[in-house]
Amino acid sequence: MFDLFSWSHILILLGVALVVVGPKDLPRLMHLIGRWAGKARGMANEFKRSFDEMARQSELDELRKEVEALRNNTTIADINSSLNEAVNADMTAQAPVTDEPRAGEFQVTESTAPPHAATPHDPAVPPAPASEHSQP
Repeated sequence: MFDLFSWSHILILLGVALVVVGPKDLPRLMHLIGRWAGKARGMANEFKRSFDEMARQSELDELRKEVEALRNNTTIADINSSLNEAVNADMTAQAPVTDEPRAGEFQVTESTAPPHAATPHDPAVPPAPASEHSQP
């Protein structure tokens, strides 16, 4: 409250008030100033409360409008039926399942040869070509 004045300024003001008003009337003056300050604080708090109440009321009004718009525009049954229709349409639009591989996919086939049959030491398997970057 006294951010504008330091304690030395307040003491100077009290000294001037004591000289101007006098020691007899100084307590009444301080009481009167205290009442005015209390009234000013009360009015500021009331203004703040009313402002907060108006903001809260406007938010509630907006929420009520949104809820009413949702109730009037769409119901849960409408949403459920539209979702079911979309899922059914999506399922019928999917391509039929085939056994042929698509482009870029590899088809896994079962081999009749045992896994150890194609080793580098097997004479039937030609050696892999040496690359240019391999070290001697």
